Formats: sequence, structure tokens, C-alpha cells
Amino acid sequence: MSVYSVFTLWTGFNKKEIKMDILENIIFRKLNKNDKELFINLRFAYLNEEHNFDEIGIEQLKNNLNLYFEKHIMENDFIGIIGEYNGKIVSAAYLAISEKPPNPSFINGRVGTLLNVYTFPEYRKKGIAKKLIKEIIKETKLMGVDRIDLKATKAGYNLYKKLGFKEDNDKGMGLKI
Repeated sequence: MSVYSVFTLWTGFNKKEIKMDILENIIFRKLNKNDKELFINLRFAYLNEEHNFDEIGIEQLKNNLNLYFEKHIMENDFIGIIGEYNGKIVSAAYLAISEKPPNPSFINGRVGTLLNVYTFPEYRKKGIAKKLIKEIIKETKLMGVDRIDLKATKAGYNLYKKLGFKEDNDKGMGLKI
């Protein structure tokens, strides 16, 4: 018997009712200058699913994240939004804003890169990430950002498509230095 089945028998709520309760009661808020440790911890939660770190790498990464947060949260070119449910952080997403020479694709020259869309495993598949990304989009509009770019994970690809993100024909490349 699944956990949801036991929960349904015990409470009388079904899966859909549980999902609706979470979506109706989740509170989203922007990170502020006092959330540095939270920012770092959430970043590590996301990165730990994709990467292996040695002790030296962890300390260097923590130091660099510390510096990044202090600089960019104050310069207003970074947005972090978290979702809280029953006093517990269940989801987070970040957006780094860069300024580029304007062109027809981004007339204001402000482009956001969506990063670190993360929902803790026990809260996935409940619509939280969708609401979280909508909050990020709302914030970017207020800040005059013209475009949001991202590199979709396999798990997030369909969600981004549903929210209107499109693959571009840009044959983007990168060089690790």
C-alpha cells in the first residue's frame, strides 16, 4: 500500500486534495540580504543531485557563493524565490540578470538566466515548480527583463514548454576555461 493510500485511509483526503492543499497554502517570497545561508544551502541541495564534490571543492564553492550573493543581491541583478509550505522550504528558483547590447530579441538589453529550479523530492509533481516559475516571470517583468533563457533538465523540459519556453535555433556553444 502506498504512502498516499495510507494517508487517504487515515485522513479521508485523496492525492488531488493533498496537491490542492499544498498549492493553495504555499507562500512564495523573494530572498533578501538576510538569506545568504539559505541561498547557499538551497544551491547545494540542487547541485548535489547532479554533481559530486570533494571537501576542497565544497569550501571553494561556499566561499564563491557567499561572494556572489553579497554582490548580486545588492545590485538587484539576481532574483531568488522560495516556496514555503507549513513553515518548511519546499522549492526554490534563481534568476541571474545580465545586461547586453540591446537587439530586436531583447530591446532593453536585460536578459535573465533561470537557474536552480528545485523542489524537494517529497513535494515534486504537485505543481509547485510551475507556480514558482510564474512568480519568477512576474518579477522579471517588473524589472524590465526582455527574455529568460535556461538550460532545461530532462525532468523540467516539459514544464518549461507548457509555460511558453521555446527551443531557439541558436547553435549556442560554450568553452570551459
